[in-house]
Amino acid sequence: MPRTHELAGSNCGAGQPGSAREVFAVALRLGLTSFGGPIAHLGYFRNEYVVRRGWLDDHAYSELVGLCQFLPGPASSQVGYAIGWARAGGFGALAAWIGFTLPSAIIMFAFAMAAHSLRGPLAEAVIHGLKLVAVAVVAQALIGMAKTLTPDFRRIAIAAAAAAVMLLVANPAMQVLIIALGGLAGVLLCKPEAVAVQRRTDRAPGRRFGLGALVSFGVILVALPLLQSVNGWLALCDAFYRSGALVFGGGHVVLPLLRQGLVPHWMNDAAFLSGYGAAQALPGPLFSIGSYLGAIAVPADPLGGSAVGIVAIFLPGLLLVTGSLAFREQIMGSELAKRAIAGVNAVVVGLLAAAFYNPLWTTGIATLGDFTTALAALVLLVRFKAPPIVAVALCVAVKLGFAL
Repeated sequence: MPRTHELAGSNCGAGQPGSAREVFAVALRLGLTSFGGPIAHLGYFRNEYVVRRGWLDDHAYSELVGLCQFLPGPASSQVGYAIGWARAGGFGALAAWIGFTLPSAIIMFAFAMAAHSLRGPLAEAVIHGLKLVAVAVVAQALIGMAKTLTPDFRRIAIAAAAAAVMLLVANPAMQVLIIALGGLAGVLLCKPEAVAVQRRTDRAPGRRFGLGALVSFGVILVALPLLQSVNGWLALCDAFYRSGALVFGGGHVVLPLLRQGLVPHWMNDAAFLSGYGAAQALPGPLFSIGSYLGAIAVPADPLGGSAVGIVAIFLPGLLLVTGSLAFREQIMGSELAKRAIAGVNAVVVGLLAAAFYNPLWTTGIATLGDFTTALAALVLLVRFKAPPIVAVALCVAVKLGFAL
């Protein structure tokens, strides 16, 4: 029988059971209105779940945020999933994930269906504009992540080494090895800040169920590469699952991992980067790009490809947070784990820097006008805190203006 814990706090509604339908309704509204990326999502979540509804208090919310940022995967989606579990058990967790993900997944699928008909100078201008958006947004993410994840010389050195190796070797298969070496370097060199474990939620997976989720995560991660030669669907699952399993440090890190698995076998760089740029204009999780990429990868069955993409890219992160909710005191209290994660986070800053140069810069910035447009979008994002949709509008409008 799963263990239960008392939810900390005295807010109205805290610790009281809810229904999966209730959780779905709230998560769906957040999925329709949460623009601005994972950091902004966490602000929306706090306002909705802590301030407005009182489903948990600030201490419990902070603990869940800290736990999910400690894990690979899409942090904001994982936080919503964990809150859904605390509120209404396993079905509440699924309802939270589906509600938050569904709107952007549907929009990205529709964009994939329309992408095949985009031809001619104007369509090419839109696609080029979306590439410039990707340059600006990833530059913003890189600046923010570097400040947070490489705060000292040792982690800066780890990041620089990872970027140099990735650019010099230019072998996508090296990414997994580089991440593993980053974890080892973190154990040997890093001294990350302590992460306090403050409170525990009222409902969490039982330890047996959590252990099953963690074992399933590892088994699938190992089995898919071995089985991908059986058929194309398993190969596609492997590309998305492996990307979702290795994303430390933020959703934008999924860019090089997805590109490694999908380009050029499943699609070309233009299709990949235009989808990535379009995803910046949408509410909800960036991982919903899996819906677009899956549909593009399987033109004979775009709906099936979309379903595979969206499920496979989220599944590893959800399995990890399920297991971690059952064992979070042990995980958050492990000094060895903290050091390894610090090293891995430094590596992903380097990997994102390498991806920023190739393919984003090399395929997106062709002229001085491209550079100026991307720089203006970056200034809007960093200096004026504009939402990404403003950067999308600017870059697409400028390229359309030149085309006309």
